[in-house]
Amino acid sequence: MNLEFNKSQQLDSLDLEILGILMKDSRTPYLEIARQCHVSGGTIHVRIKKMEDLEIIKGSKLIIDTAKLGYDIVCFIGINLEKASYLSNVSENLEKIPEVLELYYTTGEYCIFFKLVCQNISHLQRLLAEEIQIIDGVQKTSTMICLLHKLDRNIIF
Repeated sequence: MNLEFNKSQQLDSLDLEILGILMKDSRTPYLEIARQCHVSGGTIHVRIKKMEDLEIIKGSKLIIDTAKLGYDIVCFIGINLEKASYLSNVSENLEKIPEVLELYYTTGEYCIFFKLVCQNISHLQRLLAEEIQIIDGVQKTSTMICLLHKLDRNIIF
C-alpha cells in the first residue's frame, strides 16, 4: 500500500507497519521493530529518519494521567471573539495558561476551541473569571465538562 502525501513524499507498507508499532508504543526499540517487521535495525533507523525528515513523525510525547495529579476535571471551552483580528492576542494569552492542553482555531459555532484541565469546579470558575474571560477580544465562552474519556488514538492504518 502506498500513501502519497505529495509527489516527493511516499510511504510504503513497511513505513506504515513501523508507524503502527510506534503508535502503540513509541518507546519500542528499533531492534524490536526490526524483528517484528523482518528487516534489519539499520533499515528501521533509515525509515524512521526519513519519516522524521518528512515531518510525518514529529517526536514522541509522554502521556500523563492528569487525574492522578489532582486535575480531575476535563473541559472543552468554545470562545467567540469580538473580531477575528483578536485571534492572535487571545491565542497567545491562552497558551500562557498551563491548564490549557490543546488549542484550535475553528469554523462553526466557536472561533477558538480548547481543552482545559482543572482540579475542581472552583478552580474552573477561577480560570474562567480571572484568566480566560478577561482576555481582550473574548466576547463569550461556552464550557462543556467531560464526563468520560472513551477514546484517544492516532489514525489507524
